[in-house]
Amino acid sequence: VVFTVARGASALPHLNFFTDDMAQAGPLDPLDRGGIWHAIVGTLLQIAIALVITVPLGLLTALFLSEMPGRLARLVRTVVEAMTALPSIVAGLFVYATLILALGVPKSGVAAATAISIMMLPIMVRSSDVVLRLVPGTLKEASYALGAGQLRTVTHVVLPTARSGLTTAVILATARGIGETSPVLLTSGFTAALNADPTQGPMVSLPLAIFQFVKSPEPTMVARGFGTAAVLMLLVLLLFVVARVVGGRTPLTVDAQRRRREQRRAALAAAWRSELQRTRALLRRGRGQRPSSVPVALEEIP
Repeated sequence: VVFTVARGASALPHLNFFTDDMAQAGPLDPLDRGGIWHAIVGTLLQIAIALVITVPLGLLTALFLSEMPGRLARLVRTVVEAMTALPSIVAGLFVYATLILALGVPKSGVAAATAISIMMLPIMVRSSDVVLRLVPGTLKEASYALGAGQLRTVTHVVLPTARSGLTTAVILATARGIGETSPVLLTSGFTAALNADPTQGPMVSLPLAIFQFVKSPEPTMVARGFGTAAVLMLLVLLLFVVARVVGGRTPLTVDAQRRRREQRRAALAAAWRSELQRTRALLRRGRGQRPSSVPVALEEIP
């Protein structure tokens, strides 16, 4: 982290680095011209499309593995575990061969997002499967005992109980997909200008921009590459921090925090009632003024 930030420190202080693209800047231009805005927009669009593909498919697969065990579920789990070790270049070649060569889809953000979703899917499925397995069986048994079917039990008991863990699974899958380079290199092409249309034309992402910047022999381009790497590392770090925060809010911890708040409120109310009774006793005995620590309208509190 220190090495990356130190190498990119000359590019990071410039505001144009975050607000401009490289359409009007070349390798010999100084750092006060050009930026990575086109790469930031491309990364956000590609990750958003990949999430639209990955989250429903990954969640349904995890529910199938946890709620319908059997031979088919074991086969699917084996395939998912094998996909976890899949090299990213293979996913890029698969999408390049099927979408671009066979179906004629142009190189674009959608093709890159499809390849990224292949890399995100096993992370999403495995993380969600682990979280869904941690839901206490007594909760599901109680739902069945009350007459609810399996679908209603899943939607009203299992998913709400595992909500924080599923959110963590989504964030971890996003952190995996946001740093992929090889699939994007094969499926999206490269452009130095901003392209906000993911269906047409090449669209660059942050990892691909890093790859292109550091290949240049010019020191300014190398500095841009390391600055882009620092931005990407910051995004991934923020995602993991959010995952830790959200993942810590399990139903048990939330219930424990609620009980502690109720205990504090009960203790405070008991203290106020005790002080109120003591003040009223003093006033009835006519011992003079009420204590200075008691509010003026304390005796009016019900």
